[in-house]
Amino acid sequence: MPIQFELWHLIYVTIAFLGMVFGFGKLLLWQFDKRLDERFVAQEKARIEGMGHWDQRFNNFENTLNEAGKEWRRVERELMELKVELPHKYVRRDDYVRNQTIIESKLDAIYKAQCKGALQ
Repeated sequence: MPIQFELWHLIYVTIAFLGMVFGFGKLLLWQFDKRLDERFVAQEKARIEGMGHWDQRFNNFENTLNEAGKEWRRVERELMELKVELPHKYVRRDDYVRNQTIIESKLDAIYKAQCKGALQ
């Protein structure tokens, strides 16, 4: 039994096949679009949560900086006080050597004077 197709049957089958391919393609693209929308919503949610996390971290960091700034001002004030007190409490090595040299030269002069007085 031979099967015969006429031209209009072939055109209807071709149109139906192309319509089916177009429908499946549209369904596939709709699913891709739906999944992309879900991913974008999830990424936006994660971005907002991340921003909240970083805002909190930066606020904590700013508070730490303010406390550290107060600490640095206290350290600078103590350093300035030390610079003021240091010359009154300690003698530089050069000053000590110069004073020691002067004292020793005076003692040598006294010794020489005594030696000359004893010889005469």
